[in-house]
This record gives sequence, C-alpha cells and structure tokens, in this order.
Amino acid sequence: MKTTITLITFLLFTTTCLLAQQDKFIEDSIERLENSRKYLLLVADMMPEEKYGYKATEESLSFAENLMHIGFALDWHSQSLLGDRKARVYQTDTVFKPANKTKAEMMARIDQTFTEAIALLQDVSPEQLDTELDYFGLTRSERQICMLLADHITHHRGQMLVYMRLNGLTPPRYVLYQ
Repeated sequence: MKTTITLITFLLFTTTCLLAQQDKFIEDSIERLENSRKYLLLVADMMPEEKYGYKATEESLSFAENLMHIGFALDWHSQSLLGDRKARVYQTDTVFKPANKTKAEMMARIDQTFTEAIALLQDVSPEQLDTELDYFGLTRSERQICMLLADHITHHRGQMLVYMRLNGLTPPRYVLYQ
C-alpha cells in the first residue's frame, strides 16, 4: 500500500510539473511576441515612409513588403494553424499587401495582428501544444509552430535592419528576448 501511495504521489507531482512547464512555454511565447512587437514597431517607425519601397536587390522584398510579410505569416501561423480560421491566400490577400497603404496603416495592421495572435495564445491549453499538424509536408507540433513563428519574425526583421543601414540609418539598439 505504501508503495502504491508513493507511486501515485510521484505521478501526480510529475504531471503537475509537466503542465506547469507547458504553461510557462505559453507565457514565454507571449512575452516574446510582446517584445518582438515593440521592437518591430520601433524599426518600422524609424524608417522614413519614403524609404518603405527600398529593396536591397531587385528580387528582394521591399522594406514594406518584409513588414507586411511578417504580419501575414504571424496571422497565418496563429489564426490558421493554432486557431481554426480559414487561411488567407498570400497571392490574393489584400490585408497584408503594402499597396495603397500608408506607413501608419501598415504599422497599425501589424500592431493589431500581434494583438490577435497574443489573444489566441492566451487561450491555448498546454495539452494543445502537443497537437501535431501538417506543415508543408512535415509533422510539427503547435509548440514548434510557436518557435518557428518567432524565428520567422526575426529573419525578416533582420532584413529590415540591414535596409535601414543601407539607407544610412542606425537601427534601434537590440533588446534581448524578442
């Protein structure tokens, strides 16, 4: 009997610890998105609007296209993969295309998209993080989607920082954990 009680206690403790770690993952992901939003909006604000069309090479995305691509991917990964909304089609979507949008409109759209993604993450259960999805022919968990999303934001924001330098601007100081 004593062995059974010890085993049950151990299993309950282990389960509680695992759930707490997964809750912490969600909290950490939200914190990272909040910090990433602040930094990305600062970068977007520092680039003069007349430079939003700048491209490093002909085949590159422009500064504005990188910004809006971040928004599209954030929306798609969060709302369509983690949420249950039908995916937008990049080729036909107009919400995240920079055409006919001012700098202020693009920044507002990005800010709103971060708000929506963070709200969705706040409702994700720890168990949901283990759900596996088809991701371009690969099997990925929702936890991996959260990590991939952060990498994607960093990748395109890094291109935007280079564009700032190529236009004689000093990007804002990097702040850790974003």
